[in-house]
Amino acid sequence: MRPSPENASWWRCFVDALRGVSTAFRSERNLRIHFVLLVFAVVLGWWLQLSTTEWIALVLCSALVVGAEMLNTGIEFLADALHPEEHPVIGKAKDVAAGAVLIAAVAAVIVGAILFLPKLWELFAK
Repeated sequence: MRPSPENASWWRCFVDALRGVSTAFRSERNLRIHFVLLVFAVVLGWWLQLSTTEWIALVLCSALVVGAEMLNTGIEFLADALHPEEHPVIGKAKDVAAGAVLIAAVAAVIVGAILFLPKLWELFAK
């Protein structure tokens, strides 16, 4: 049994959080896809020399998508543990959580288009 949060060291909490990231990364194909796209966006941003403000937008959108995907994964794990057989309300909860990921991902694509398309157009239209 883990110690209560008030007794846990900062390091232990950090290790637990990293284990959660690792678990989600290993178990969720979509999270791996998000990470690949994140690496691509970072490389593209570096190549196109994004401004500080543009980097902030990229980091915040990336964190939103990855965070939403991880919360979705956590909800799925918890729902499956509490009610392993199919249940309509559990299914709705999972769908809503997946919808949150979709909204975050669409917003990130829109921000990415705003950040990258003008720079790419300028670069290749010459």
